[in-house]
Amino acid sequence: MPENILKNKYIKLSLYAIIGGLIGYAYYYYFGCKNGCPLSSNWYITTGYGFISGIVLALPPKKKHVDTENNSA
Repeated sequence: MPENILKNKYIKLSLYAIIGGLIGYAYYYYFGCKNGCPLSSNWYITTGYGFISGIVLALPPKKKHVDTENNSA
């Protein structure tokens, strides 16, 4: 049952996004500076970057089109 749920691309995408957002917030909480740093001084910026990074990691890679006609050399 769980393997069927994880095969759904929207559920997988949302899980990666949520985990990425949590990692982004954890980065802000443990490593972020309180002033002067534009990226890590705001929790919503680091959470957003984590969210987007999770989505990018969840996207499937593009498949290359193999041309079999030109392979005979």
